[in-house]
Amino acid sequence: MPEGDTVWRTAHTLAAVFTGSILTRCDVRVPAFATIDLTGETVRSIESRGKHILHRIGEVTLHTHLKMEGAWHLYKQGTPWRRPAHQARIVLANRDWVSVGFSLGTVEFVASADEANIVGHLGPELLGRFDPEEATARLTAASDVPVFVALLDQRNLAGIGNIYANEICFLRGMLPTRPVAVDPDPAATVRLAHRLLVANRDRAHRTTTGDMRPGRGSWVYGRQGRPCRRCGTPIRSGKLGATPLTQRDTFWCPHCQS
Repeated sequence: MPEGDTVWRTAHTLAAVFTGSILTRCDVRVPAFATIDLTGETVRSIESRGKHILHRIGEVTLHTHLKMEGAWHLYKQGTPWRRPAHQARIVLANRDWVSVGFSLGTVEFVASADEANIVGHLGPELLGRFDPEEATARLTAASDVPVFVALLDQRNLAGIGNIYANEICFLRGMLPTRPVAVDPDPAATVRLAHRLLVANRDRAHRTTTGDMRPGRGSWVYGRQGRPCRRCGTPIRSGKLGATPLTQRDTFWCPHCQS
């Protein structure tokens, strides 16, 4: 599932060419909303909320979530698509551009006045209207929850995915299984999360190490069995989640994290 920085960059790219323009095409390929046609309406804004993307078109909001396989592609009019048409769930166009939402996990329309019904549960955004005090309070309240699980809970901080959760735990010297209550400085954890996402939101290739060379961008994520970049101890891996259905891959250094 894409991290919040990827979703922010997607929304930012779409907004740059659609905001303020009039739709010349609106093709919804989701049965529940197939009769909706917003052709002729003005795109008021496009923005991300955590891992959600909101297109505000006329008085309606299109809510999409990429989930595991989804992506928004942007094409100049007349340009061939890079993915097969049967994967398209929605097509929007203005005079110059076509945006196609492929294999989106969520596609729904709500009145813009009712947006809170779909994203109101989210915690403070790490990209956008960031409230560090509220984010710290929410994270701290999850006192008995493993820090890895708490970081992934979008009700605490909106935008963190599996990569960042693992990397934040390493950089803070905490095992993924450590309860939040044992974190000596939750505010520092929140500041680190914010700093990492902001640093990467404009990059096509993410790095948490500061090294942009191929294969050097992460401290622990995806590096099971390989030596820790700090101490040389082999990185371990496992699974952790609030429930068996929400388990995600974890990676840690048994020497640098405790």
